[in-house]
Amino acid sequence: MPKSDETYIVDADTRGFEAAMKAASDSTRHFGSVFTATLKSAVTSGKSLEDTVRALAMRLSTLALNSALAPIQKSISGSFDALLQNLLAANAPGRFAKGGAFSGSGALTAFARGGVVTGPTLFPHRSGIGLMGEAGAEAVLPLSRGADGRLGVAADGAGAPVNVTFNVQARDAESFRRSESQLTAMLARTVRRGSRNL
Repeated sequence: MPKSDETYIVDADTRGFEAAMKAASDSTRHFGSVFTATLKSAVTSGKSLEDTVRALAMRLSTLALNSALAPIQKSISGSFDALLQNLLAANAPGRFAKGGAFSGSGALTAFARGGVVTGPTLFPHRSGIGLMGEAGAEAVLPLSRGADGRLGVAADGAGAPVNVTFNVQARDAESFRRSESQLTAMLARTVRRGSRNL
């Protein structure tokens, strides 16, 4: 059969294949890092070979399980997201443009001065709908711009003065001079800790 010089151009959407290849590459990279991290841990901690192999098997089986469950998790998350979007779209403002009746508390709660959300609460924001309080109570804190122009949470009033007392017992001036660097280090640590808690 003679060779042909013809060229065929195939136009195909390969995004799915590329995504699968990227996922496979990421998995092998993660496998390698888990393997080497376990071996490093075994060498530095002095664990037995049996303990090391057992730990590696557990980590790799967890990695395999997470990889196997990822599509299921993504599907469930996507379904829940679609359900939530449909529920929110059903209550969109345009739906009641000519009026509507509401039942239940439906109270408006203002948070201009801050507050606490104690349970799952939906709120609008620039890119859609947000959910806060889903894992427990969350605080809403008003932001203000300080004298330096930075935006942040303002603390009202000044804190109470803090007194730090060091009791030094020295037999004479020479023993005090020898402990002076230790006292200076303790004072510096105390000031740093206090500064972090402002």
